[in-house]
Amino acid sequence: MITFRPWIKSIAVLLLASVFTGVHAQKLPKKKNVLKDMRRTNEYFMNKWPDPGKSIITNRERPSNIWTRGVYYEGLMELYRTDANEKNKKVYYDYAVDWGEKHKWGLRSGTARERQNADDQTCGQTYIDLYLIDKKEERIRDIKTAVDGMLVSDKVDDWWWIDALQMAMPVFTRLGVLYNDTRYFDKMYELYNYSKTKHGDKGLWNPEDKLWWRDRDFDPPYKEPNGQDCYWSRGNGWVVAALVRTLDMLPKSDPHYNEYMQDYKDMMAALLPIQRADGFWNASLHDPNNYGGKETTGTSLFVYGMAWGVNKGILSKDVYTPVITRAWNAMHKDAVHKNGFLGYVQGTGKEPKDGQPVSYTSKPDFEDYGLGCFLMAGSEVYKMAR
Repeated sequence: MITFRPWIKSIAVLLLASVFTGVHAQKLPKKKNVLKDMRRTNEYFMNKWPDPGKSIITNRERPSNIWTRGVYYEGLMELYRTDANEKNKKVYYDYAVDWGEKHKWGLRSGTARERQNADDQTCGQTYIDLYLIDKKEERIRDIKTAVDGMLVSDKVDDWWWIDALQMAMPVFTRLGVLYNDTRYFDKMYELYNYSKTKHGDKGLWNPEDKLWWRDRDFDPPYKEPNGQDCYWSRGNGWVVAALVRTLDMLPKSDPHYNEYMQDYKDMMAALLPIQRADGFWNASLHDPNNYGGKETTGTSLFVYGMAWGVNKGILSKDVYTPVITRAWNAMHKDAVHKNGFLGYVQGTGKEPKDGQPVSYTSKPDFEDYGLGCFLMAGSEVYKMAR
């Protein structure tokens, strides 16, 4: 039986050869067109949710400061930083502040619990960003209390699913920078390292394939139908976003900065040869036939990570620009509806079969996090664009 990794390497050689010979070459979009897609999709969402404090009702009612909405606001803050139109910036800012105020800048689970689920801390990323714009203490009171409670505990196994890295790591990073307190960085690494090397049997990171199993349910001996390991696209996308949003603020003097950077670079390289011909990535990264097809959330997060790396001079512009270009152009062409609705967004879950079917017109159970991922991608593609 042919193993996957040599096959991947051969495909990588072919991919890079096609890049350098100009096969299937595409052009980066113009800045105005990237911003147009970001504005259009965001306007659709804001019109649909004029009251940011309104509860979200799917199979049951949930408050609108849950993780799905928190990810949207991460994207909105990137749009706020990207869009130079002052009128638009005020609209974005006011919408975010209204969200925080409607929830009294609180966490879904409050701060009375011994520990908060990482999902419940996601909102803290935007709370802190808004605090940095207008330093009103109520904006960071609860998120700081929640994380401070974790600093004094010896427990380090909280992040047992890889989504948690994106939901919480940027919060720890922001607090560490804001208060010039390395305890936040130290605790963050302990939690990250436990996820990487301890959860499941030997950790959720596979150092051979340079990708992550979503949680202990998917590490070996679990296999996809084609016999390969199960690497869920959006799950790995969450890790990409976690590393980008951590490295973007973490001081380079941090003793674990280089490890985060190497993990990031390794993931970026592992994603190159498994991009679909149409520019997207499959929900199952190593089994394109297991609920295969276009998927926007994982693709957006990978574009976000790659474009950030090119913009920072970390990744090769020659190697990654064609990959980013194909992916962004594919999402523009195949996912963005004229009214701003975003297609091919996999619903919530934890593996390729969840949130199906995924199509141009399918509506996920939550529309917010997919848009947040897309806006984050757009914010970095905009910097690269013509």
